[in-house]
Amino acid sequence: MTTSPATQQQEREELISGSEAIAIACSMADVDTITAYPIRPYDTVMQYVSRLIANGDFDCEFIVAESEHSQFEIVKHASSVGARTFVGSSGVGWFYAFEAITVTAGLRLPVVAMVGNRALDDPGAFGTEHNDALAVRDLGWLLNWVATPQEAYDTCMMAWRIAEDSRVFLPCAISCDGAFLTHSQSLVKVPPQKMVDEFLPMYNRGNLVLHPDNPITVAPQVNEDWLMEMRKQTDEGMKRAKGVVEETHEEFRRIFGRGTESPWFEEYMTDDAEICFIGLGTMSLPLRVAVRRARDRGIKMGFIRLKWFRPFATEEVREALSRFQAVAVIDRDYSYGSPGNAGVLFNEVRSALYPLEKRPMLFPFICGLGGREIHQGDVVEMIDMVQQGLASGKMDQQTEWIGVRR
Repeated sequence: MTTSPATQQQEREELISGSEAIAIACSMADVDTITAYPIRPYDTVMQYVSRLIANGDFDCEFIVAESEHSQFEIVKHASSVGARTFVGSSGVGWFYAFEAITVTAGLRLPVVAMVGNRALDDPGAFGTEHNDALAVRDLGWLLNWVATPQEAYDTCMMAWRIAEDSRVFLPCAISCDGAFLTHSQSLVKVPPQKMVDEFLPMYNRGNLVLHPDNPITVAPQVNEDWLMEMRKQTDEGMKRAKGVVEETHEEFRRIFGRGTESPWFEEYMTDDAEICFIGLGTMSLPLRVAVRRARDRGIKMGFIRLKWFRPFATEEVREALSRFQAVAVIDRDYSYGSPGNAGVLFNEVRSALYPLEKRPMLFPFICGLGGREIHQGDVVEMIDMVQQGLASGKMDQQTEWIGVRR
């Protein structure tokens, strides 16, 4: 869907990074409480938020905490009393806050967080990997990957609306590839405030708000008496989130006039493709180039960029991928000792496709760890391996690490 002429006249264009786009989204969403603790590459968000506040363009409780753990604890409690919140971190900083991160989902608090994806220490690295964000995949967090500063802005707006919906009340993590997105600039269409106000309602916890006039218990010790029932309630919230994502996506397209046809993934040149690659985040840029070059060589190749990892769009992924002869999954992560010694995304895709009577051949690849570029030669190597696998007819392909020095 393209932006309508009427909308174009009202929007302004800014040359900004993904981090700056998220900071602007925070100001336009009227976030009440933002906490910060510096860690690269997420810290560019807090830097730009502080600039907006200093310039008088944003009014919020901006709290620089003494650690990532305290940072997430503060927004957790702020959310429980009805404050719209935002927080972020990267890599091992995200892990340092894990106690609070886990409890936030268990308490059904719709905190919105940005993960500036970076490799986990040790050894130290600032470059992109996805294992930091993927660590919350089983905890009850909604989990999304964005590919451009424009999508970072748009997804932030949708994240608050989805997470704060009373049918969901779950936290949401927006994953932004470190450097490739957090620090890279492109033109972003920033809508007028009135459009944001039309799209994004105020956060309302109803009778679940913690307030002296509404005495409720938060985080009780329930042990075996009620824990399973509470876990099941969270499960139901995650199930309902799928429909809320779809509703919100369509409403966003109606008001702002842009967005992909599907909320779950973006397809590129897949209509007649026989081979399809699938991955997350900013790898879409080199993969798009690779698809065009492969087509020039007569190879019918396409690419699908998955946007939401949780909830996982199982039926939609099955329908999309079942029409290809081969599907190559590129993981910018690893899952040591997992089935096939593959990445996290591959095993999710394989699990989703398993019940199908007619399944494409699957090829697991791990590439681009630690911020390493995914080069065109890497993709050519993967294409050659897929074609050889198709020719052999061997279904169980081993995981290949691409671009590793021998």
